[in-house]
Amino acid sequence: MAAWPAVPLLAALALWGYAVRHTDVSALDDYGLVGALHPAFWAGLAVLTAGFWFTVRDPRRRSRWPLAHVLGLLVMERATQALLYPTPLYAWAWKHDAVVDHLLTSGGLQDADRLGDMAVYDQWPGFFAAQAALVRLLGVDNAAMYMAWWPLVSSVLLLLPLLLIYRTFTTDRRLIWTAVWLFCVANWVGQDYFSPQSVAFALHLGVLAVVLRRYSSRTSGSSGPSGSSGSSGSDGPKGLDGPDGRGGVRQGQAVWAVLLSLLVVAVVVSHQLTPGMLVVTLLALALTRRHRDWLPLVTTVVIFLAWCLTAALPFLSAAMPDMIRSVGDVGANVETGYGTTPTGAGAVAMSWAARLLSGSVLLLALAGVLRQRVLRRRALPLLLLAAAPLPMFVASSYGSEMIFRVLMFMLPGAAFFAAAALLPRVRASAAEAADAADAAARNAERPSGPSRRRFALPSFSPPSPPRLRYGAWLAPLVLLAGTLAFVPSYSGKDRINYFPPREVALVQRLFDQAPDGSLVVAANRNYPLAYEQYWRVDHYWFLDDDRRHVDEIVRDPAGVLARDMAAVDAPARAYFLLTQGQTANSEMNGQLNEAQLRHVRESVAGSPRFERVAENSAGVLYVLKPAS
Repeated sequence: MAAWPAVPLLAALALWGYAVRHTDVSALDDYGLVGALHPAFWAGLAVLTAGFWFTVRDPRRRSRWPLAHVLGLLVMERATQALLYPTPLYAWAWKHDAVVDHLLTSGGLQDADRLGDMAVYDQWPGFFAAQAALVRLLGVDNAAMYMAWWPLVSSVLLLLPLLLIYRTFTTDRRLIWTAVWLFCVANWVGQDYFSPQSVAFALHLGVLAVVLRRYSSRTSGSSGPSGSSGSSGSDGPKGLDGPDGRGGVRQGQAVWAVLLSLLVVAVVVSHQLTPGMLVVTLLALALTRRHRDWLPLVTTVVIFLAWCLTAALPFLSAAMPDMIRSVGDVGANVETGYGTTPTGAGAVAMSWAARLLSGSVLLLALAGVLRQRVLRRRALPLLLLAAAPLPMFVASSYGSEMIFRVLMFMLPGAAFFAAAALLPRVRASAAEAADAADAAARNAERPSGPSRRRFALPSFSPPSPPRLRYGAWLAPLVLLAGTLAFVPSYSGKDRINYFPPREVALVQRLFDQAPDGSLVVAANRNYPLAYEQYWRVDHYWFLDDDRRHVDEIVRDPAGVLARDMAAVDAPARAYFLLTQGQTANSEMNGQLNEAQLRHVRESVAGSPRFERVAENSAGVLYVLKPAS
């Protein structure tokens, strides 16, 4: 029956819908969403994975069914949180919403000469300007109205460039769609949230898709990006031998050069790290004979340097000493600093799940490289894509996040070879068939002896469905394990990332009454609206301070905090805020434990120098009384 793949897909979505309706997230523990999900969710993932595997392996099924299963996977992965949580996740998403709000209300970001914690957004405003325009277009109050759904949107945006890249190197749809599936389940690092990185990464892949399909030296004599025949991927040089052929080729090249430049500009003005990753990747591609066209690399470097030496120069000038010190210090660049060490059984287990997932995909990629010999030659650029980000460990720690960003940028290439490891011998691309035909023609021209064999072109017919034997079940079990491991890797820290409505209301009350020039003191920045009205209110997160000063606060919380907050002049006020999100972040990341935080709160509550402003189940707000 032609529509049988719809059965597991619909069954999986039905199980997912039931699970969402029967999952309670009001009291998350250290296992995050993993401990709260209804068992039907896990059953739905298993059914969906099984349906995808048998659909993609059936040569009679069209690509729309694997696509439908991948979209179902993204819905289950990325829409679950948006439906379960009444407020958006991630303190950083709320921070970016504050930047968009400032842009909407004041018409600009911070002045370039104010190089504080938010100045980086003044020098890379592309994402925020686009979001401000989107808010106006949609007619909503702010970006918070839709940013809970951004992980799903940004993940769907990655599908087109991924498919274009993979189709450049193979026509085997099993390999293409299995690679896309593995990419989706291994992309757990959380950069799909409402952030410049989410869009910059999609643009990064878009640039690579254009370069791999339109700037290959092999396209000059063939109609496809990999030397394949047919209309797919054709840029038109074949068949343009008439009087206007050369002009048509030049015109087509100019169009692609303009598109490439626009994509690069969008990357450069939106994010600091992605252009550097793009440069090293394009450099690696340009070192191969097949992609030796230097135009994409030179274009990217020129645009990147032009931006760094003009709009971004104020920030870079201030940050340059620290950046220079980190160059070459690989140990420090991959090390997580104080306050980011998972603590407790739940946090440690979730952290190890993420590590094992990434490690397994990288090991599978290595197995695919060794096992599929044809891909080592045909898909060498994808191997370079996976390896090119590694030198970035030498360049910077990127706020102790470089290891996560490197993993993310390695993933498109790694997922392709990992998928190859799960499949029997993959079908070669049409390019390999063309090469075999060329070899046959060359052999035909050579003199042959009486015993010369006739050259036979290899057959590339679709493989037969696999027989049900023990070894055939290993690959789908591995795929299922990776799919299930995504959930703890991606949602295992939701106790930190989720802020209940009461916490949002408490913080909103603070900013509704804080006069200009006020100071907000908190344990850390993990609370909603932490950067609300950052252009008129200052912040101090004492757990970011030197460890000795943190120890002083723990010994005498009220006394030391009152001293730190006393420099605020009237009519501005100094506020102390402690919320559920700060507590979860401190406990699970090894900063201060529950007893220490309770001691801080009780000390402030018992001090005559502080007055309680508001309190609910999600936190408490105090203000420092004026000195008598």
